[in-house]
Amino acid sequence: MILKPDRTKEYLKIYNRHKFNVERLLNSLIGIRNPVTVYEPINYILASGGKRIRAVLVLLACEAVGGRLRTALDAAAAIEILHNFTLVHDDVMDHADLRRGRKTVHMKWDENVAILSGDEMIAQAYRILLKTSSPDLKRILEVYTDALVQVCEGQGYDKEFETQRNVSLDDYFMMISKKTGRVIAASTEMGAVIGCGTSGQIAALRKYGEYLGRAFQVKDDLLDVVGTKKEFGKSIGGDIREGKKTYLLLKALERAEGKDRTILMSIFPGNIKSGPAVERVKDIYRHTGAIEAARNEIIRSTLLAQRTAGKLPPSRAKSVLVWLSDQLLDRTS
Repeated sequence: MILKPDRTKEYLKIYNRHKFNVERLLNSLIGIRNPVTVYEPINYILASGGKRIRAVLVLLACEAVGGRLRTALDAAAAIEILHNFTLVHDDVMDHADLRRGRKTVHMKWDENVAILSGDEMIAQAYRILLKTSSPDLKRILEVYTDALVQVCEGQGYDKEFETQRNVSLDDYFMMISKKTGRVIAASTEMGAVIGCGTSGQIAALRKYGEYLGRAFQVKDDLLDVVGTKKEFGKSIGGDIREGKKTYLLLKALERAEGKDRTILMSIFPGNIKSGPAVERVKDIYRHTGAIEAARNEIIRSTLLAQRTAGKLPPSRAKSVLVWLSDQLLDRTS
């Protein structure tokens, strides 16, 4: 979707205002406390920035169904903390050195501190979420809890797939619908519930989040291959070294033959270590068309998200949701 520059500037201003409101609330909720082993890493990860996409989605979804922004702020902060909890624990499991251009929590402290602070983040997130003023708080808690369950299951599948040979693209889409898609879909669903949307509006916003989550994860897979360390904020080629069953690997496996297929079948945790070996895999992704297929899948999922958002009544928030999906399509980090 092509937007005029003046509308883009307006929508960016709205997005940044929502992000600022979330940042302000997070700063007021998580301060320097004792024990420092628990709270200093939490402050570190929450202060590391990020786009706050999931939190902003809660607010936009609430507004898109006619709700008031301030009623959704606690839920927005809670979903942002949940997302950052997953990053802390995922980085431990993936042996990641960098996150948003800074040392990961387990590298700056150690794995025990990362696990403990991550656990505390979930506890704090529930404490914040319980402050939400809504006649349907039980449903909001159910959506949030299901997202936590699903993201843990998704991470479990992600780790299991690393050592399995017969993983299909259908398996991959199931995994990312849990690991990435469910938290994003929960963001839009919770916002719609808090805004007292109709059942149709809530379903549309949940579906928008699911499609957006799919596009977001495939884009992450792509950036791990074609991005830069400076822009992406973490080491490029990490998925290859960790043996991740990404969209690119599975699509390339569908098409590769001979020696190329043998190399791809050897991608397991720790098997591909050197820079030249990683570059060889990237070359296979290029000439099998896996990179182009990933780009097409991102566009397809983004268009589906926009079509689903089109079912909502006209509003400025709806327009920003469509605009935001376009921004994520073009992101480099």
